[in-house]
Amino acid sequence: MTPETRDRLTKVSTATLCTALFKRGLRHQMIQGVLPLNPGLPNMVGEAFTLRYMPAREDRNGIEVFQNRAHPQRKAVEECPPGAVMVIDSRKDARAASAGGILVARLMQRGVAGVVTDGGFRDSPDIARYAMPAYHSRPSAPTNLTLHEAIEINGPIGCGDAPVFPGDVVVGDAEGVVVIPAHLAEEIAAEATEMTVFEDFVQEKVLEGRSILGLYPPTDEHSRTDFAAWRTARGR
Repeated sequence: MTPETRDRLTKVSTATLCTALFKRGLRHQMIQGVLPLNPGLPNMVGEAFTLRYMPAREDRNGIEVFQNRAHPQRKAVEECPPGAVMVIDSRKDARAASAGGILVARLMQRGVAGVVTDGGFRDSPDIARYAMPAYHSRPSAPTNLTLHEAIEINGPIGCGDAPVFPGDVVVGDAEGVVVIPAHLAEEIAAEATEMTVFEDFVQEKVLEGRSILGLYPPTDEHSRTDFAAWRTARGR
């Protein structure tokens, strides 16, 4: 992802990105059931670095496994690249935590762009105060070992019913998280930027009392002329 693409994606909504993806036949890129713990932050943007959980088997997941430096959950936290988004496949099961405040703090201190799980985080009040975006389905106090075994790092996963491949571009805002296939990121970012300018124009005109007919979508020349003049006046 180029710096220009990253910058563009910080300024567009997941709603607009979903429309751009829908135009290309992609209907299931929104991660379902996750919301931000800290919704006042700027957009989360980064390339996906994944961690996959499977159902825990009791004889493999005692508390002592965390003493192993190669434990996949611990290893993933130390290897997720700065600027990336860690995406955790917890099988949409928030009965046990995907991670907690200490591990999320470590990701933040390492310069990771954000973290997403389709399960839950423990220590969620602490995470909600962090300066790094974090998304989950709901708080979950039990340790991940109760139900989850971290089994694979940086392979293809499903997160909240969305397919996520390592290197896909992940964008989060106050509404949720969308996953853009890596090969489409640049063109989607450019199109969404243009769509956002037009939607800002439409929003302003609708709030002034104008009908959406002929305006959204712009099906008459008057609307197109108005938009061109509006854009020039605002330098956009």
